[in-house]
Amino acid sequence: MEQLIPIISQVGFPIVVTLYLLYRIEAKLDLVVQSIQTLPERMRERT
Repeated sequence: MEQLIPIISQVGFPIVVTLYLLYRIEAKLDLVVQSIQTLPERMRERT
């Protein structure tokens, strides 16, 4: 977080916000991918 303060002063607030949101979305996308990969196995268990 301390590294973000100089970045804000150099490139601007919108860019920093965008990078932060992309970082957060990446973690959620990893969970979605993992869920999709385990879906066929779960479907086999139900039948």
